[in-house]
Amino acid sequence: MRTEFGALADGRMVERITLHGGGMVAQVLTLGAIVQDLRMDGVAHPLVLGTDTPDAYLGPMQYFGAIVGRFANRIAGARFELDGHTHHIPVNNAGGHALHGGPVGSSQRLWRVLEQSPASVTLGLFLPDGDMGFPGNLDIRATISLPGSGTLQFNISAQTDRATPCSLTHHGYFALDDTGGLSKHWLRVAADHYLPVDANLIPTGQIVPVADSAFDFRKARNLSGAALDHNFCLSTESQPLRPIAWLQSAESGLIMQIDSTEAGLQVYTGSQIPAAGLPGLGGRCYRPFAGIALEAQAWPDAPNRPAFPSAILRPDGQYEHETRYSFAFADRA
Repeated sequence: MRTEFGALADGRMVERITLHGGGMVAQVLTLGAIVQDLRMDGVAHPLVLGTDTPDAYLGPMQYFGAIVGRFANRIAGARFELDGHTHHIPVNNAGGHALHGGPVGSSQRLWRVLEQSPASVTLGLFLPDGDMGFPGNLDIRATISLPGSGTLQFNISAQTDRATPCSLTHHGYFALDDTGGLSKHWLRVAADHYLPVDANLIPTGQIVPVADSAFDFRKARNLSGAALDHNFCLSTESQPLRPIAWLQSAESGLIMQIDSTEAGLQVYTGSQIPAAGLPGLGGRCYRPFAGIALEAQAWPDAPNRPAFPSAILRPDGQYEHETRYSFAFADRA
């Protein structure tokens, strides 16, 4: 089903597509390819943080549930060199850096509906050469689906006519219970290394073992008070789809498994959500640590770090990304 979600202050009309499948219902917006709401049979609360206020997605909630890019995460100094040319991105992050593709990245654009079925929608977005300072025309397709067994799936592809950084990811915030925080959530990540960051969350360039550190989530750990906004290094290149992380709520008994092809997982526990709160679904108010973003993507600042896995897409290649979020009750998993 396809309906109007609402008009933005700039006059653009946002549509909402309702998907049903595998015991799940998802509400997907044409703005930013946002998963605005996600429900599971037998669970009374939403599984993601979203809002019914359209313009909130252009302000403090601009990344909530969206597909972000053309380069997800941060690029240091809002610049990078590629094939002998220096490219500058408009600054939109503290310290003079670029975040999620610049101030008007894919999360702020209206995507086109290309195909639709009861359990799936394919959205398209074209980013022209020079958009936000990036080289190359980039043609993106994202299929968001509910393929069965309590699963939300993303298949994202892109092609370019000129070498360009390309890393796209679903920036959903998940909450597996309705307590308003993460204190009863436990996280496990299949990563032996992580990237330390500076005060502006830019990677220092080191690749550090998680062993004997606060970043060792190889065994499940409670997230109470964990202020994380770091990349966990899953591999040195894209892989066939494999399990990368598990999130569980001791309150609800729900567990979410993430499978992905990507080399990195950015874990952000929502510590910078404003203390005054943001307008949530069903009258909820989201405050710090209300949900966790688990973003499968390339490593941050990869265009400036030759030692990191490459995130450059060239005309003779194709960007392919698959990520699945699968939900079940722990006693039935």
